[in-house]
Amino acid sequence: MLEALPAHLRGELLSAKATRQKHQRGRFAPTPSGPLHLGNLHTALLSWLFSRLQGGEWFIRIDDLDTPRIQSGAEAQIFADLAWLGLDWDPPIWRQSERRGLYSSVLSALRRTDLVYPCRCSRRMLAHLSAPHGAWPIYPGTCLNKRHSWGEVQGKLPSWRFRLEAKVLNWQELGAETCQLNGATDVGDVVLRRADGYLAYHLATAVDELWMGIDSVVRGTDLWVSTGPQVALMQLLQQDPPQYWHVPLLQDEQGQKLSKGQQAPGLATWRSEGGTAEQLIGSWAASNGWVPPGSTLSPSDLLKELKNNPQKWLAQFKVMGLF
Repeated sequence: MLEALPAHLRGELLSAKATRQKHQRGRFAPTPSGPLHLGNLHTALLSWLFSRLQGGEWFIRIDDLDTPRIQSGAEAQIFADLAWLGLDWDPPIWRQSERRGLYSSVLSALRRTDLVYPCRCSRRMLAHLSAPHGAWPIYPGTCLNKRHSWGEVQGKLPSWRFRLEAKVLNWQELGAETCQLNGATDVGDVVLRRADGYLAYHLATAVDELWMGIDSVVRGTDLWVSTGPQVALMQLLQQDPPQYWHVPLLQDEQGQKLSKGQQAPGLATWRSEGGTAEQLIGSWAASNGWVPPGSTLSPSDLLKELKNNPQKWLAQFKVMGLF
């Protein structure tokens, strides 16, 4: 598939690969669909720490392809919240909405491999796949062997699905042995372009990790299975995936994960109750066993603490060989 890309994109990909081999690069990739909740910000802190502890770069990527979900002012609030916490980032700011041409070129090359096929299943047809407790829904292959048209039928375009073969997909999970999923039985054929024309999460994310030269991805455990199709896309481009660290999600008092859908509290609530950034960072650091309970410190203070006592970091997350 690499050969199917335009020459300038192959050159960009190889350049990004060289950068990744020389420099540690991490990223935080929020969707501006509303205020960040405390769980988002906790993951941002861990991602920032992981990059900064290794002297690496830390980028912000705005995942704003799903236009109907975008809320006015949300992007500016993301930057304001990160700055209030004391998390600094490296330029430039990456926005997926500015990179649609890149994604479309990769998708066109992928289609020529015959690993993408048109699917005309509606959401209602697949509603029964919504598994309980957030389990990953496996597409049953309804359209896999059908000869659907790529064009409009009764005014509707098909979605484009990625054909995942029954083979093992491997990646390196920090603090664990190499992880693996079976493409066919654990992941299934995911959508790369929706029927409404919007490019889907897996395609854009996989492409961005490679073209940005991302070396490590720190994100929540709810995205663990998503790593499978993203790794498969990277392998088709003959590239190694970054190392991953899927961190536990913050939960509310009822044991439910914090989410935007449930309107989980963010910094506005914290600040309205008189909380400071240093108190919040201190509470998170204490919950990870890095500082005593009741500590107040900034991200830069915490960074110095962990640099001076690397065993605290290594013991808590079992990430070996980083220092």
